[in-house]
Amino acid sequence: MNRRQFLKSALISTFGAILFNSCTQFTARVKPNILFIAIDDLNDWIGCMGGHPNTKTPNIDTLANNGTLFTNAHCQAPICGPSRASLMTGLLPSTTGIYGQINDNDIRESNDATRSCIYLPEYLNQNGYKTMGIGKLFHHHAPTGVLDISGGRVPGFGPKPEERMKWEGKSGPNHGGTSTDWGAFPKYDREMPDYQSAQWAKARLKEQHDEPFFLGVGFLRPHVPWHVPQKWFDMHPVEELETPSYLPNDLNDIPEIGKRIADLPMMPTTEWAIENDEWKNIVQAYLACVSFVDHYVGEVLTALKDSRYSDNTVIILWGDHGYHIGEKNRFGKHSLWEEATRAPLIISGSGLNRAQVCTKAVSMIDVYPTLLELCGLEPNPQNEGHSVTPLLNDPSFHWPHGAITTYGRNNHGIRDEYFRYIQYENGAEELYDHRNDHDEWYNLAVKEAYTEEKARLKQHLPRINEPWAPTSRYDYNKYFIEQRIRESE
Repeated sequence: MNRRQFLKSALISTFGAILFNSCTQFTARVKPNILFIAIDDLNDWIGCMGGHPNTKTPNIDTLANNGTLFTNAHCQAPICGPSRASLMTGLLPSTTGIYGQINDNDIRESNDATRSCIYLPEYLNQNGYKTMGIGKLFHHHAPTGVLDISGGRVPGFGPKPEERMKWEGKSGPNHGGTSTDWGAFPKYDREMPDYQSAQWAKARLKEQHDEPFFLGVGFLRPHVPWHVPQKWFDMHPVEELETPSYLPNDLNDIPEIGKRIADLPMMPTTEWAIENDEWKNIVQAYLACVSFVDHYVGEVLTALKDSRYSDNTVIILWGDHGYHIGEKNRFGKHSLWEEATRAPLIISGSGLNRAQVCTKAVSMIDVYPTLLELCGLEPNPQNEGHSVTPLLNDPSFHWPHGAITTYGRNNHGIRDEYFRYIQYENGAEELYDHRNDHDEWYNLAVKEAYTEEKARLKQHLPRINEPWAPTSRYDYNKYFIEQRIRESE
């Protein structure tokens, strides 16, 4: 290389370095917006996850195709309050003692860990984000003052007809009731809270925001009661529907404590639904609610696409837990089995890889650290989850973490890519191999051939199991009432 060529090469290298540093600084300076979509009681019955052959979810499916779909994502608790508290605090239920339902304003007072925690929207706000939200983000909406702009809590899970259509919803004394019911109601979408939440979110996307924003939209459906207008039922003719896989003696190899923990005295059983010819009607109602919420998710996504923020927004869509629709003789969440813990998680946005599917076992608690990394923010050292950004870059990346779900003190489910392990407070166990038993019909825990698998999965069990927080409770199941009493003695 002669002197002229050397100088030319050096000049190009120097200019390239300046340009690279300039672009890096610009990227770091312009933080992405966040569209945070939470959906209540949504299991894997969406088209992209293949959970039910009759589902119709074109908008969520399109979002998945535009980003990364995590098909093996799990909640940290199989009921709303502790699941959402875990994601928003970045702490496991076993660390906070939040095992049952809790008012949003009581989360901070649960124990020392929560008193010092910084909620996800707070952390973003402290780092220059404008925070906005409507609907069910925490258990009810959000703790007072956490959001800069609040659309408020959408009242209840209604609307409901004056008289129940199908299910009375009572379970006897001291065990509460349920709003579970199904059938077409009301007449118009505009009467539904989720319609109102979507309109509010769309209006925010039309506004001028001079700083990066966090926009949370919490949709209620398909939470019970399974009521939406008739047109959504018409999309799923009942005579064309399939019911989920069901094994009548499925619970024969389940430890007694597992049956007690999963007991739902206020809910219908699958046996009841079969005897009363209601199972397909329930499937239809759930699918109708899923299609309804998919439509309004789509309206918000379209509003983002048409906005000035479309090229600089990270989209997170997640479900707070799954839901049994007849599997294991039950309807509901409230268990440590797959149908209750597994829920959708989709991450999409400009600059992120598209049309990816990741089968590694991840957790909803991973959303907090993931968002911080995607926004170029310093990690929150309190977070107990793990950023999934390596999986956004390469879905086959080695992922050593297990997904932990906790239901009551010291009852844990561990999920990795192929196995589910459950250990209850009395040492009873369950083990399922999803490579050939995705229905979790055959408990392998007592088989010696799986001793090493159990030992490996046990390494993911939490080392801390805090007592029930005084502010958290779940009184719809006798086991949890008794567990709290034992702790207080």
